Amino acid sequence: MKVLVIGLGGVTNGGKTTLAEKLKNMLPNCDIISQDDFFKPESEVETDERGFKLYDVLDALYMDQMVASIRNWMKSPASSGVETEEPQNTCDNLKNVYILIVEGFLLYNYEPLNELWNRRYFLTLPYEECKRRRSTRVYQPADTPGYFDGHVWPMYLKYKNELEENASMQVDYLDGTKSQEELLSYVYSDIIQELNKLRE
Repeated sequence: MKVLVIGLGGVTNGGKTTLAEKLKNMLPNCDIISQDDFFKPESEVETDERGFKLYDVLDALYMDQMVASIRNWMKSPASSGVETEEPQNTCDNLKNVYILIVEGFLLYNYEPLNELWNRRYFLTLPYEECKRRRSTRVYQPADTPGYFDGHVWPMYLKYKNELEENASMQVDYLDGTKSQEELLSYVYSDIIQELNKLRE
């Protein structure tokens, strides 16, 4: 049995969840873990001097639990309730390969996670488009006025810069303004290549 762990990270509202769901429907034995499921309760998230809840930082998440969940999945993917129906057009020799897609906005800035990835993708968006998409979404708790400019976007830039400065980290940057079909087609082909390498 072989496992492939795919990171699908990047900017808020970049299309990570949509892409992860579509890939899951196309790939054999595929499961998703979402970073959003590991947020601490609101009462445990720090508030800065402007009254902003600091959600877009590693401290707002139970990262150790997230790593543990991924490791548990890797130990026994077959028992995780993964759908093992064969998606159309998958070869028989992929039956013993299990794929985990981990999607979230802060995947590659936490050292214990970085030893787990087989592939890393990072969705980007320009500021205006990201702000526009973010304004159409409803969050719990809701974004307060100025929150995007005061916290969300600066933290995205901070973590993205850290990533770009880390020369040892292989990350495939994806343009989130491209159509979902285009992004799906690119990432799907790339994962299939990775699967073929595993089989060799």
